[in-house]
Amino acid sequence: MNDLSSAPTMPPTRWYDGLAQYQQQGVAHVLATVVTVNGSAPRALQAKMVITHDSCCDTLGGGGLEHDVMTTARQLLNGEIEATVSKSSKKDKISKKIISSEMESKPAKVVHRDTVYTKHYPLGAKLAQCCGGSVTVMFECFNVTPPLSILVFGAGHVAAALMTILAELPCQVDWVDSRPERFEPYLIDRANQTDQSTVYQLPAHIRPHVSDEPVDFIRPFIIDNSQNSPPCSGIQRFILIMTHDHGVDFELVRASVDVILDTNILASNPRVSAPYIGCIGSATKAKRFKDRLIHRGYSEQIVDKLTMPIGLPIGGKEPMAVAVSMAAQILQHYHNHDYHQQ
Repeated sequence: MNDLSSAPTMPPTRWYDGLAQYQQQGVAHVLATVVTVNGSAPRALQAKMVITHDSCCDTLGGGGLEHDVMTTARQLLNGEIEATVSKSSKKDKISKKIISSEMESKPAKVVHRDTVYTKHYPLGAKLAQCCGGSVTVMFECFNVTPPLSILVFGAGHVAAALMTILAELPCQVDWVDSRPERFEPYLIDRANQTDQSTVYQLPAHIRPHVSDEPVDFIRPFIIDNSQNSPPCSGIQRFILIMTHDHGVDFELVRASVDVILDTNILASNPRVSAPYIGCIGSATKAKRFKDRLIHRGYSEQIVDKLTMPIGLPIGGKEPMAVAVSMAAQILQHYHNHDYHQQ
């Protein structure tokens, strides 16, 4: 069985490394910054740290202050903070939403990436700190949207072009093909490298897999990898099928539908949403696939939810043109997901 999880890594130690890493990987995070200092304080003005659901990097001085900062940041990530948008100027409302903990409040269901929250900390007995001064910390939420996770089957010309686009987007990509030679152009040093995480000259968020059993990747991609997703993550998954073999394509489509129909598993984990399933090909191939599925007993309602052929009808048959149409469709579905309408 193939494991889609990446090798365990230590979180970065400096805030700027963490900020770059988490934004590139599409990991929800909060940048906490000391914006005012009065009297004695553990860190200077503009000290920063980055907090995610399960890790952090850098420090605001430790102790009760840092503990509360981390707790507050994670409450923001989970949408648990009660706050209102401040009554600011029209210009300020357009540029960003400023939220203050000192204002009259009401529950905030979702904290968007343009949200800024501030909190004032007297450094006294309440925080078990004897500095005697006070600080104000600003919390900036980034990427507090459902993570974008993509499973790509096939490493042909279109898939290679698609990776050029996905390399620049905050997402997690697992790229599967049975032909090791398709990944050879990305090898750094075939003779000396044995660790997959370092052998390929690809961004860290794009993980290639060579496998003769690609179907084995579907269930863990949809189900198993969601077990450790933080609550309210609303992770969105996209399965893109574009192998060199139409028979393999069909089996991957069918296996993906079977997992979606496994209602007992999906019902037991509300964090798992039905993924987007797309398959490359002509209208003729799409009709043949859908007819075969219906003939095998799948309902028209389920079959009609499949995206075949994949991509927006923007024109162009060059590999990059097709890849652009796919990326555009993924982003369209991602940004129009019900989560964003709440």
